[in-house]
Amino acid sequence: MSTLDTPPPAVATGKPAGRTAPHRPGKRRGEMSRGGALGSHGILTVASLVALFPVAWLVFLSLGPDKDDYLRPGGIWGKMTLDNYTFVLQNTNFFDWLKSSLIVSLGTTVIGVLVAATTGYAVSRMRFPGYKKFMWVLLVTQMFPVAVLMVPMYQILSDLQLIDTYFGLILVYCSTAVPYCAWLMKGYFDTIPFEIDEAGRVDGLSPFGTFVRLILPLAKPGLAVAAFYSFITAFGEVAFATTFMLDDERYTLAVGLQSFVSEHDSQRHLMAATAVLIAIPVSAFFYLVQKNLVAGLTAGGTKG
Repeated sequence: MSTLDTPPPAVATGKPAGRTAPHRPGKRRGEMSRGGALGSHGILTVASLVALFPVAWLVFLSLGPDKDDYLRPGGIWGKMTLDNYTFVLQNTNFFDWLKSSLIVSLGTTVIGVLVAATTGYAVSRMRFPGYKKFMWVLLVTQMFPVAVLMVPMYQILSDLQLIDTYFGLILVYCSTAVPYCAWLMKGYFDTIPFEIDEAGRVDGLSPFGTFVRLILPLAKPGLAVAAFYSFITAFGEVAFATTFMLDDERYTLAVGLQSFVSEHDSQRHLMAATAVLIAIPVSAFFYLVQKNLVAGLTAGGTKG
């Protein structure tokens, strides 16, 4: 037998033959240790409690029957009542305020999202002279404080006879919501492949038809964020609504809330009840769009 046919000698390892070391699974990449997981959950729990405490406190104060109960909150436990809500719903113009708020907020949402979506799409897909400067001009409009804009806007609305009208207030709110929403939608449209536009042109669609039938369905998360921002901007604004709406029946909820505070008296228990009622429409709108909010907020930042 030649040396080529002999097997190589076994290497001494100091371990019994036929036995291997037990496999110890290591921590996977991105996997958090038990201590890290407990710490993260603890921090999130504390943050949630901090965020929910003001809401819970407001609801608690709204159950106190006296306007000075906020000074002695411990006494509310023994005399909780829903009389504050009954008074607000039956003895104030709450439903007129609610109607005004919904008209203005939904009008701002529809017009603002429409203008912002078309603006963002045009800047994202078309290369016209000054398109980059145009977006920066929109951003600059957000730098002026409300006090500076109040007088010229009032003069413009007065010349157009839009003082104390819903449409005038909607236009004012759109001037605030559209610039931010246009930037948001432009960033989201940048994440949609341009090949989809080209496929629509090949199928015979016009540029507007491509935008409506192909691009907008893909941009639902971005549209949801723009709609939510526009709605919140109009629903909770006070300064413009106080200045441009003169009839108390046309007040929005945020302005009507001020009627419970006068120079010599503050009905804080009624304010608390009204504030809880005001939160209901916003919560309902948030529930309708919350599925798309996370995707819409993150997707726009992937491309510039």
